[in-house]
Amino acid sequence: MELFLIFISVIVLILLLFIFYIIVERAIRDGINNSVIGRYLEEKHGIKEPQGDEDLFDEK
Repeated sequence: MELFLIFISVIVLILLLFIFYIIVERAIRDGINNSVIGRYLEEKHGIKEPQGDEDLFDEK
């Protein structure tokens, strides 16, 4: 019985961490895109979100 409770606790913890990750990721992405600096960079410098499988460290 004790092992079952530990297993359930771990599953719940993983689910809560995943939900927390989604919430924080969306808040940061929307916050940056809607901020004054984010809009300025997008309009003046053409900086946009990467599309597809672009690698951040890819030097072409």
